[in-house]
Amino acid sequence: MSSREELHVRKIRNGTVIDHIAPGHALDVLRILGINGREGVVVSIAMNVSSKRFGKKDVVKIEERQLAPQELDRIALIAPNATINLVKDFDVIKKEKVHLPDTITGIVRCANPACISNSREPVAPDFKVESSEPLRIRCRFCGRTMEKSDVLKQF
Repeated sequence: MSSREELHVRKIRNGTVIDHIAPGHALDVLRILGINGREGVVVSIAMNVSSKRFGKKDVVKIEERQLAPQELDRIALIAPNATINLVKDFDVIKKEKVHLPDTITGIVRCANPACISNSREPVAPDFKVESSEPLRIRCRFCGRTMEKSDVLKQF
């Protein structure tokens, strides 16, 4: 493909680039970050673009925003191969891969309505990660297994 045939998305001055998102999941990443387009910041999305490493990938660019550690954990739930690039004055100043921890606490709720973590008890939902791809987490309290589709329903 010649350079005349390629579509180029412009660089961002300051913000975050989330790269290596599984194809078709860029909109899910925006949803779990609570980005709906009414925030007033520029967001660029590239879906199903070529990737040497994965064949295809999605990319999200968010101008003027840095992600909090808990947001990185949320991204890791649905895009365990994602790379986060922090951009300042058009240069990548920090690059890191997301990491799905062995346990997930307080990020998602248990899908079991009878679970103690869904009651009025002061108990934070807590899951053991059994598999990152495909995502499979198990509730520490009731043993309920949840998958990526269960997690996405919560955002």
